[in-house]
Amino acid sequence: MTMQLDHEQLHLLLDALAESDIQEFRLEGDDFRLEIRRNLPGPLTSTPSSLPVVHEAAISSPPEFKVEASTPVTPPPAVTASRADLVDVTAPMVGTFYRAPGPDEAPFVEVGTRIGIGQPVCILEAMKLMNELESEVGGEVIEILVDNGTPVEYGQVLMRVKPS
Repeated sequence: MTMQLDHEQLHLLLDALAESDIQEFRLEGDDFRLEIRRNLPGPLTSTPSSLPVVHEAAISSPPEFKVEASTPVTPPPAVTASRADLVDVTAPMVGTFYRAPGPDEAPFVEVGTRIGIGQPVCILEAMKLMNELESEVGGEVIEILVDNGTPVEYGQVLMRVKPS
């Protein structure tokens, strides 16, 4: 029996696992392997090292897909306050951060850019899919904390916005 897992099914599986008490999970098919290990019990911290990590192998012939990840015990919200006057825009998924829609195009936002709710602020590439991240807050971009083309982790702060 061959097993196939599309992007939506993977997200549903990861959501279900995040809400469960399962500490380790492994799923293997003919052309992929998925391993998830939760952080060990202990004090929760907000350091990047406590967030999940995903590694993807290049697809070759025959296709081989490998994902290794750990999920936090409680997922962080998409937008959280870091200071009283700033809002953190965080990664809603693991992926690669891109500031622009294409290599030769202007970035979605720069420091000092005024943004509105629903305005695209970056792209997160996950499993070869380009996902535009839209702002959940209107205001001015104060900091961009991630370099273009850098892998990001779930819940990692990407930029800070001063709400208007």
